[in-house]
Amino acid sequence: MLAVVKSEEPKPTDFVISRVFAAPRDLVWKCFTEPERMQVWFGPKGSVIVSSTMDLRAGGSYHGALRDETGRIMWAKFVYREIEAPKRLVWVHSFSDQAGGLTRHPLSPTWPLELLTTVTFEDVGNGQTKVTLHWTPLNATPEEQKTFEAARDGATIGWNGSFDRLDSYLATAK
Repeated sequence: MLAVVKSEEPKPTDFVISRVFAAPRDLVWKCFTEPERMQVWFGPKGSVIVSSTMDLRAGGSYHGALRDETGRIMWAKFVYREIEAPKRLVWVHSFSDQAGGLTRHPLSPTWPLELLTTVTFEDVGNGQTKVTLHWTPLNATPEEQKTFEAARDGATIGWNGSFDRLDSYLATAK
């Protein structure tokens, strides 16, 4: 039996980003938990998801690859810790290889190997949903923590790009 480890309270050094979407919470939840929907919006502007598999359960994983604007393929792996539909998802986020093994960030060798990711989905009324994402490095060295903190602007640009794509998808999704 898998032990579920509860996530910690956010720290001042965590990366936190929120966005309110003009869509009901159940639909926004599906966009994070159905791989065919994630393929449409997940990733920075200009990227395309080229592989996407998901086993949505505590201990299950998401494994996917995106092709960026330069043609480079980058793999990611999420290992789910908590799933509280349609309110909260918690996973360990890392870069991976095609076989699902953990790897270093392809562009930053001092990026933390694993990030604890917590996403909350809040019904704010009028058919709108607030999504808040928290990232905190797990077992990071001081150098990895410093790299993570220095990348806050880049993370903001990347997640805003993904959220812009999600916003566009939600305008036509059912």
